Amino acid sequence: MTQLLLLLVLLFWLLPPIMAKKMQTLCVLPQRYKIHEHYYRPGDAIIGGNLPLGNYWQLYLPFNKDPYLFSLAYLPKPNNYHQFMALVFAVTEINKDLVLLPNVTLGFNIYDNANWNKRVSLINLFLLSTRDQMVPGYKCDQQDILFSVIGGDNPQFSMQMASIFSMFKVPQLSIGFEFIQGDQRVYPSSFRINPKEFPQYVALVWLLLYFQWNWVGLIVSENENAEQFISILSPMLMEKEICLAFTQMVKHDFSHEEVFKFTLHSKIWANVEVILSFAEPDIVETFLLALNFYLFRQNPCPKVWILTSYWKPHTNHLQDRWRALKNLHGSLHFRDHGGIISEFSSFLLSLDPLNPQGDMILPLWWEKVFDCEFHKPGHSFVKRKKYCTGKENLRNLPTYIFQTSMTGKSYNVYNAIYALAHALHAMYGSGSRPATMKFGKRISSVQSWQLLPYLMNVQFNNSAGEEISFSEKGLGSARYDLLNWVLLPNRSVVLLKIGQINPGAPPGQDVTIRSDAIIWPTKKVPFARCGMKRCRAGERRSVPDGKQVCCYQCVPCPEGTISNQTDAAECDPCPEDQYPNKNMVNCIAKKLHFLAYQDPLGYALASLALFFSLITTAIVMIFHKHHDTPIVKANNRDLTYVHLASLLLCFLCSFLFIGQPGKLTCLFQQSAFAILFSLAVSSVLAKTVMVVLAFMATKPGNRTRKFLGKPLTTSIVLVCPLVQTVLCAIWLAISPPFFNLDLHSLFGEIILECKEGSASFFYAVLTYLGLLALVSLTMAFLARKLPDSFNEAKFITFSMLVFCSVWITFIPTYLSTKGKSMVAVEIFFILASGAGLLACIFSPKCYIILLRPHLNCKENIMRQKNC
Repeated sequence: MTQLLLLLVLLFWLLPPIMAKKMQTLCVLPQRYKIHEHYYRPGDAIIGGNLPLGNYWQLYLPFNKDPYLFSLAYLPKPNNYHQFMALVFAVTEINKDLVLLPNVTLGFNIYDNANWNKRVSLINLFLLSTRDQMVPGYKCDQQDILFSVIGGDNPQFSMQMASIFSMFKVPQLSIGFEFIQGDQRVYPSSFRINPKEFPQYVALVWLLLYFQWNWVGLIVSENENAEQFISILSPMLMEKEICLAFTQMVKHDFSHEEVFKFTLHSKIWANVEVILSFAEPDIVETFLLALNFYLFRQNPCPKVWILTSYWKPHTNHLQDRWRALKNLHGSLHFRDHGGIISEFSSFLLSLDPLNPQGDMILPLWWEKVFDCEFHKPGHSFVKRKKYCTGKENLRNLPTYIFQTSMTGKSYNVYNAIYALAHALHAMYGSGSRPATMKFGKRISSVQSWQLLPYLMNVQFNNSAGEEISFSEKGLGSARYDLLNWVLLPNRSVVLLKIGQINPGAPPGQDVTIRSDAIIWPTKKVPFARCGMKRCRAGERRSVPDGKQVCCYQCVPCPEGTISNQTDAAECDPCPEDQYPNKNMVNCIAKKLHFLAYQDPLGYALASLALFFSLITTAIVMIFHKHHDTPIVKANNRDLTYVHLASLLLCFLCSFLFIGQPGKLTCLFQQSAFAILFSLAVSSVLAKTVMVVLAFMATKPGNRTRKFLGKPLTTSIVLVCPLVQTVLCAIWLAISPPFFNLDLHSLFGEIILECKEGSASFFYAVLTYLGLLALVSLTMAFLARKLPDSFNEAKFITFSMLVFCSVWITFIPTYLSTKGKSMVAVEIFFILASGAGLLACIFSPKCYIILLRPHLNCKENIMRQKNC
């Protein structure tokens, strides 16, 4: 029984009391870590910030302790603080604008991530939580509306932020992050506010080509960003035949000794005058410091550094910064395009570190840039420093420490904040009602994701007069400025703007440069080529086996080709109607090669043809004048005139071969020559036949007398040339001679020639002509001893012998010559054979007619007494 009662008491004790005490509930968990370096300004719409405004400096930190539990020295970054001031300036301007966002005040909540990965993630959670708590997306005691977040400063941090804020669809304005294919779907609320990087790579290759540099070094960080940079740039360099002498990947924890080993023991380093750099700021400056300490101190070897926008100077110690940056004198730096916002300088000059207005970083930053210290009660003063008065002038700072003008990074932040304001205006400032009635309390009901579609279509003109546009990927422009680092002896730096990259400009104007304004470290443009010399015009490149394409040698262009530019990869052949000059630099027109009257040879042959034509004409006149004399009658006057006329035409047809040939002259010159000589030889043949028949007719009982007379001679004179004419007609019908340009037989000349068309027909007409001559020779040779005081068969025999000898030697001579020499050979043989006929047959008759007229009588011809 006792046990049962005890059990009942225990059960009643476990039941809840009727009047339970109400306990206090907490809506969120308390925040474990505190981040002191942040700046909050209240507003209706809050812009969050996750920016690397400084970093912590501690030489020895226990690896097994949480670094947040230690008190570390905080060092602001002057240039990064410049971007933060651009944000503050933009928000201040927008809040004063009564048209853009009336009745709505922008505020911000900016944290400094100090370049720590863990701190970046914590700040992301802070921005999504109630202040001083850490439960993302749950706010129970604050009305701040987080409209957007800006930050990142590098691709790694931007990606880290995008993975968190995209889940909550908070617009993220990323610095240093560029989407690759597919990222837009994964991070739909992330917008890039820095220019696209690819146009910078194109401009980088263009710059190397502009200065004709093809042998450069490359120093990159050992991370994914550098690997992507190399994968994009290497094919572009290879396409333009630009070689990398070395590719040095540097780790974050590399030592000065590693730089010393690489530079001092590397022959390649000594021969490289231009170095590309795609490395993080601390790596570049540490590398430069190591070079200054180990190499440049003993053996100065200035290089031209080409720095991408990935780099910006931010060495913690100002003295170290000067030591590092002085090695950049004359270097070229691609930097994000910056606009001229005149009011920004006035805003910076109005900063008062004694009255920071909630900006906890401003006093620390002031001490940093002016290398001084504000008086703090209870703190010991560093003797080497001076007291800060707060009245120091920012204009007196060197530009490599701080600039009062708006730089490219700050200009991007400035435009990004204005893009947010214009997106808010587009969301609430459109419609029929005035904008002043649409803002106000209604802004509290807006969610950040509702801003996304408006931010994707923002387009406006900023106060610098430039058009700014956003798309789903972020900033639409991709403009860069090209700066020249000029370091003066007084430790001041002048950043000369010597060029600009604007992909939106017309072709040919997208990259501009003022090369004459560049200050080089060696007072002249670096050579930066692998070869010791450049190939001149008239030479081409030849790459030895085992060498890179940039390490070439120069060889002369092959015959018939030229190169009219420096470092030509190949020599270009000249057009067929041109040929290279002596230096193989230019193509010049080939000379026209033909037998012209102005040529000595053409002039001589034309004169000779004219001379024989005049001689022939004179003989005709002599025979005509003495046509009644016995010697003229005895030689058949009609055949004589036909023979002389044919010889005259043979001499004159030589002029068809002299001068620039054409289609008509080529068509008829060979036919005319063949037919006219057939007529001349036929006349000789007819005379020979008449002589033989006349002698045979004197014998008793011979019936050959009936063949004597004009019918036979006329038949011979007509039929024999007619056969040749038929042959020539068939030749012209089937394969006629034609005008031809021989572009290759003679160097530097174009042979204007007449081709035979059909060689068979050409040799056929020559054969027929030779056959007629052979028959005439045979008959004349048989009749040479006939009894007659003036036997013409002897002269015909000799003339035919000369004629045949001439044309037998013509064939091999004709085939062994080219161009106008071939034409001259044919003309010479025409004149020689015609002159042989003229001299052998008619010179004895003219001699008797003119010099021995007493022999010109019938009795002498009939072998009787002299007259």
